[in-house]
Amino acid sequence: MQHLNLSEDILKALLDMGIKEASPIQAQAIPALLEGRDVIGQAQTGTGKTAAFAIPLIERIQQADKRVQALVLCPTRELALQVTGEIQKLTKYKRNLQAVAIYGGQPIERQLRALKQRPQIIVGTPGRTMDLIQRNALMLDAVQTVVLDEADEMLNMGFRHDIEKILKQTPSARQTVFFSATMSKSILELTAKYQQQALHIAITQIDQPLVKIEQCYFELQKAEKLSALTQLLKHHQVKRALVFCNTKHGVDALAKKLRLAGYSAEGLHGGKTQNQRDQIMKNFRTGSTHFLIATDVAARGLDVHSLEAVFNFDLPKDSEFYIHRIGRTGRAGKSGQAFTFVEAGEQKQLREIRRYPNVMLSRQDLPA
Repeated sequence: MQHLNLSEDILKALLDMGIKEASPIQAQAIPALLEGRDVIGQAQTGTGKTAAFAIPLIERIQQADKRVQALVLCPTRELALQVTGEIQKLTKYKRNLQAVAIYGGQPIERQLRALKQRPQIIVGTPGRTMDLIQRNALMLDAVQTVVLDEADEMLNMGFRHDIEKILKQTPSARQTVFFSATMSKSILELTAKYQQQALHIAITQIDQPLVKIEQCYFELQKAEKLSALTQLLKHHQVKRALVFCNTKHGVDALAKKLRLAGYSAEGLHGGKTQNQRDQIMKNFRTGSTHFLIATDVAARGLDVHSLEAVFNFDLPKDSEFYIHRIGRTGRAGKSGQAFTFVEAGEQKQLREIRRYPNVMLSRQDLPA
């Protein structure tokens, strides 16, 4: 990190976090962002993208100015909290710099109080950010940097209208940064409209996290999947895992069946209240729950260390979801395992996933 011309405060904070070398996305994005350039960063979860945009954003803040100078928009509350947590670690030695997370599912009064402390960095979900703007509680006229993190997911969740309204509240001369796993037509339309001569950085080694993950799939009938899951948990002596289902009902049903079979399991999906979701995540992080069953949206922004395995109980709908899911294991240089269950009639979907770079899915039989 020394060669990136960062402040001593940031370098000390990075050292405390155990970060000495820049990841590929950081090495390319940080210098461009420090210069004030607009950037489109195409990178997956687990590549260090949060620090790639957070470090320059922090370095460009005028600490004496108590107006909001940077805004990061995230698709989910979980990701907003994760990004805020990383920014707070990076600003450990910058005593006059404050970052606040704003999101739905929490009483708005608490966030109104936090805004009165005059933070310079806001990390928010589009809905709650728009709400606070409409209440005249959040002023964005001094914003110099806007980051859209996981822009693809925000557009998938229908936030385009809010995003555009929010961008119109910020100065036209701002720096605009998009981070996204994919470059869909909708994202390219937004970048053309709101960015100036953006530098496009694509980190193709989404493969880097993937190469350390052993990937295999099993051809099963729907009725065989629960038995296959418990068989694999026992055979591989998995103590902690994330299991993905495609629907809320599927999450609840599987979590209940696993509990009845004697496993410590809980389900996480958008139908849970915020308090329930917080408690479920706390239980999983602290190890009092061993197996978390989740939908894709609920698992966005989860940052859980030491995950031995990820199970695709339901085949993800496309390769991007597959990458996001399995990227939850094999992190920080560790190896991991990803097991995928494929039903009859899902072969076309499977072929699409297997075409993705560095997806090395091999067919296996269940252990005897």
